[in-house]
Amino acid sequence: MALDKSLPTEQGGDSARGFAFALSAYLLWGFLPLYMKAVAHIPPVEVIVHRVIWSVPIAAAVLIAIGRTAEIRTALKNPKMLGMASLTAALISVNWGIYIWAIGAGRALDAALGYFINPLFSIFLGAVLLKERLYRGQIAAIVLAVLGVALLTWHAGSLPWVSIALTVSWGFYAFFRKTLPIGPTQGFLLEVMLLSVPCVVLMAYFSFTGQAHFMAGNAMDTWLLIASGLITAVPLILYGNGAKLLRLSTIGIMQYIAPTIIFLIAILIFKEPFDMVRMGAFSLIWSALVIYTASSLMRLKKS
Repeated sequence: MALDKSLPTEQGGDSARGFAFALSAYLLWGFLPLYMKAVAHIPPVEVIVHRVIWSVPIAAAVLIAIGRTAEIRTALKNPKMLGMASLTAALISVNWGIYIWAIGAGRALDAALGYFINPLFSIFLGAVLLKERLYRGQIAAIVLAVLGVALLTWHAGSLPWVSIALTVSWGFYAFFRKTLPIGPTQGFLLEVMLLSVPCVVLMAYFSFTGQAHFMAGNAMDTWLLIASGLITAVPLILYGNGAKLLRLSTIGIMQYIAPTIIFLIAILIFKEPFDMVRMGAFSLIWSALVIYTASSLMRLKKS
């Protein structure tokens, strides 16, 4: 399958190629906790450093192959675009760090919950920041999601901060990312290029202070850290190209694939506890997503 070289366009229908790209991305994201568990003994900051550094050549190679490097050169000369890319890069770094820590700390269920809530939080952001109209189905879905979070808060005695932090960091990342007038792969490369400067410094620091796991005698750690570039860049590039070839309604439904897989991995493989309270909270969230999806599909059919 060749990557699409065109700019994002409005699609009248779904493309089989786009579906394959997006499905591959969501499956890779869904099984990502297995990789994160394998590197759980490595500090999250060091994992992020390698995710950034090894992503740069992969994303650059893709852009060179499809002949789309001109946008990167233009962006590097635009202070406003660099400023916005710096903000989105910081937000995605926070999201990565929390996610890596959560999986290693045995809180994959919290991570799954965060990504289930995310589309509802995006609707909330649109209403608050962009004054977008909220429909009855969307309001009902947001209320159910809030009730789910409230139930977990009541049970634990504190907010489920991992879920909320993942939701908020990814929600604002997606919100501000839309303001970058640049393609998905180009935007990703710009972000990791900006992050690569402090990451190279951190990599050198870890090495000089003897804290590095990269090339420190354990070949498995070294290869796992090198693989972090592929694990980070490939699904993002696949998703960016797939989303251009699919209807928004299709992407809206497919976005639940990854958190569903994470949820199943947390329960069936990681054996994380799933009591009746969590069952009740997740049921509220799932009900909210059903209402949200059904409402969105109905409005699309009417338009």
